[in-house]
Amino acid sequence: MMFRNRFFQLMFLSFLAIGQAISQTKLTYPDLVDRLYDFEALSKMPEPGERTMNFSSYDRNSVYDSVTDTYLKWDANSDGNGFIRKEGDETVIFEADGPGVIWRIWSALAKEGHIKIYMDGEQTPSVDKPFRELFEKFEDEYPPLNFPNMVMTLSRGRNFYIPMPFQKRCKITMTGDWGNYYHIIYSKLPNGSILEKSFDGTYSNEGKIALAKADRLLENRGYDRKMYPDEQEERFDVEIGPGDKKEITEILGSWAINRLELTFQDKDRSSDIYGDLWFDFSWDDKHLSAVHSPIGMFFGMGQNLAHYRGMPVGAMGNTLYSNWYMPFRKKGNLTIENKGDKPYKFTLKVIRHGMEQQKEEFLYFNAKWHGDDSNGVDRPVDVSLTQDQGREIDWPMIAVKGTGRFCGVSLHIANFWEEPKEKPSSWWYGIGGEKTIDWWWGEGDEKFFVDGEKFPSTFGTGSEDYIGYAWSAEPPFPTFQSPFASQPATPLTGKGHTVVNRFHMADNVPFSESFEAYIERYKGRTWGEHNENICEYDVVAYYYLK
Repeated sequence: MMFRNRFFQLMFLSFLAIGQAISQTKLTYPDLVDRLYDFEALSKMPEPGERTMNFSSYDRNSVYDSVTDTYLKWDANSDGNGFIRKEGDETVIFEADGPGVIWRIWSALAKEGHIKIYMDGEQTPSVDKPFRELFEKFEDEYPPLNFPNMVMTLSRGRNFYIPMPFQKRCKITMTGDWGNYYHIIYSKLPNGSILEKSFDGTYSNEGKIALAKADRLLENRGYDRKMYPDEQEERFDVEIGPGDKKEITEILGSWAINRLELTFQDKDRSSDIYGDLWFDFSWDDKHLSAVHSPIGMFFGMGQNLAHYRGMPVGAMGNTLYSNWYMPFRKKGNLTIENKGDKPYKFTLKVIRHGMEQQKEEFLYFNAKWHGDDSNGVDRPVDVSLTQDQGREIDWPMIAVKGTGRFCGVSLHIANFWEEPKEKPSSWWYGIGGEKTIDWWWGEGDEKFFVDGEKFPSTFGTGSEDYIGYAWSAEPPFPTFQSPFASQPATPLTGKGHTVVNRFHMADNVPFSESFEAYIERYKGRTWGEHNENICEYDVVAYYYLK
């Protein structure tokens, strides 16, 4: 009897070991680099243990009081130097258990003080260099770093998108005069993930080639894309009158749309068209109006044509493109609505590939718009907005229930003011503390609440910091573009319509039960001494949902 029990115990342990081995996923460095441009991966169900979070220098005076269930000093704005703790002369700014990957490091001011990156409990840092060199040097090579689509300066903001994996643990510290402001976005990989190796400050030859390939693909965004062997392409010439709603196509079967191109002729390209025409896409009679947005906002441009190339969406010439991956199992309905008072003509090209062999569960693509006046109808919200005491400054970008992935936003700000009587000392309205009007809208931090957490696992340091630029209250005010962040439209003086985009590809945020994203809003819809000025927000949130 004892022998038989022992036999069954050994058999159980053997099956358990086999199950654990099967559940393990080995990831090479090129596998991680591929995630920078893998749209199809965004439609995959989150796996157990998978999370994406952010460490930043946000003001530590902002706290949640669990005893009173209130948020204290939630609008605190000294966001340049927050940290976890001090260890001797080192300031700890990041600490996480693996397996994980750091996807993005950003700073508004990277100086000569050192960044030290400790991997897997080692006492000697794998990286120990001036913080600014992180954005300027590759390994210890003499030539400057040369991956312009993964490491870039966007309107003063330093961005580093080269993946840094760690198997067991990662700690990052700063020493000396390192600068001000930082974001570090990382993902905790699914349970059972095994990495080829933790980052040690160097790259294998295969890793270097993968980075070079990725940089080239990111550079050619908008022009090049992943091609599927069984692709089918359809073109629809559409005429739609004022107030009409028209189904462009109903696609039956298991397909995934992997490219949309919407083209106007010059004579049909009225500036009103980008706000008048709305996409309304539904999937499988289950996700109704999963895409519901003005076309200008859907393509990341706002109310007017703005030429730029983002990784998922953009505008080139008269053509607006989308690379978002849109799968469905039985039926996809693509509808257009004209909410304006003029007729329009355009061509829509739809490229799709078959998913007949797709048996796994997947997530459906969503892109939903809302603005200051859309109280519930168009708002991408499936649950009541959080009304917690002390959070009045938080403006909702998205709040949904279910399982999915958050993949970014296109945010439009209309900020207009009466001209000040005082003449500026420089530029249009002065600089620093000598401005003739306090017009800047973008001090607000982003905050992401995942699966009902009370304190956000992403807490930023400013609206422009979230996008990837910096010091944006100070002139000049350029437009810029990159694969994952862009400002395709902003007035030369700062006064008027601004559009900013932030796309989360590798750094998408998975959720199992719910997701809420907010941006702090320091300017009300009306502002000024007599409320004579206006500042209005509207947004499209991109996400996938089960």
